[in-house]
Amino acid sequence: MGFDDGRKTVGLYTAQVIRREQVTPHMVRVTIGGDDLARLPHRGYDHWFRLFLPRPDGETDFSAVPDRFNMKGYARYLAADAAKRPPFRNYTIREHRPAAAELDIDFVAHGAEGIGGPWAQRAEAGERVAFIDQGRGFDPLGDGEVVLVGDESALPAIVGILRDLPRDAVGTAILEVPCSDDAQAVDAPAGVDVQWLPRPDPHGRPGEVALEVLRAFTPSDPGRAQAYVAGEQRLAAEGRRRLVAAGVPKSRIVFTGYWRYGASS
Repeated sequence: MGFDDGRKTVGLYTAQVIRREQVTPHMVRVTIGGDDLARLPHRGYDHWFRLFLPRPDGETDFSAVPDRFNMKGYARYLAADAAKRPPFRNYTIREHRPAAAELDIDFVAHGAEGIGGPWAQRAEAGERVAFIDQGRGFDPLGDGEVVLVGDESALPAIVGILRDLPRDAVGTAILEVPCSDDAQAVDAPAGVDVQWLPRPDPHGRPGEVALEVLRAFTPSDPGRAQAYVAGEQRLAAEGRRRLVAAGVPKSRIVFTGYWRYGASS
């Protein structure tokens, strides 16, 4: 589908928190469910959405959430009462269970930093959320090795891609995490080398370790490789430049910067 096509997707869904779980030192999983989720398309891979959360400071007006995040929909959101409209961030579905009308969302949690992480750490069963389906950004080409690169913020997307790749896929996944205990069990094809890279300093700049490894890496057949680079903006941008320099065609690289180090959340 691709990120550009995904932004045209229509689909507003509401759900309630079912439970939360601390899955690793820096990752919290929130499970949501509800009747709406029974009609959510199961897209797999890095299926993502815009998640609207309860306000931490009072009443939340979820009627401000549009069913499409185009210019008109965003204008409608901005026109709502700023003191009541729900804050939103983009997230990836970690696991989707259509038959149970449930899905899991993994949040990077760094104390009080950000919007989603602090909410996930205090989320309680029964809390309401809303989201707009945005499709997926990764479409497997199926003809060459796969190169997946990301920091912890891209972990749900890359783990989802590994889970849904054809079982005969080959390639490399470079996953940087704050510490070794943040590595998770993954369902990857046997031919994909999954590298977990803990940072020397868990509080250091995300992406630096992954970039160092990527600079020394060259696909075996760059012209047929397919790459996906996501996470902090510098990692996404420089990672793409490195892969292009190694011979991977720009048209075969999906890259997205989720956030910028040092910028306000």
